[in-house]
Amino acid sequence: MRVIAFYLAAVNIIGFALFGMDKRRAVRQAWRIKESTLFIIAIIGGSVGCMIGMHVFRHKTKHMKFVIGMPLILILQMTAVGIVMAMRMR
Repeated sequence: MRVIAFYLAAVNIIGFALFGMDKRRAVRQAWRIKESTLFIIAIIGGSVGCMIGMHVFRHKTKHMKFVIGMPLILILQMTAVGIVMAMRMR
């Protein structure tokens, strides 16, 4: 369980940081982080950090694929965890 908790903490911190870095780069009109990279981080477990980063940095909050996509990824992840937990209780 500790390994999973460490992994989730790390990937969420990375997701949060990537949104901050991308926002800074957007303001400076510098090279940007690919949107696919932001979604991949969310998919591999960093959806909460990405969503917090979106709101803290006010980044990608007008892009519907992020406004809808990030919460949808979180809902799917929570559903998957619930299914796995229910199956383990049998």
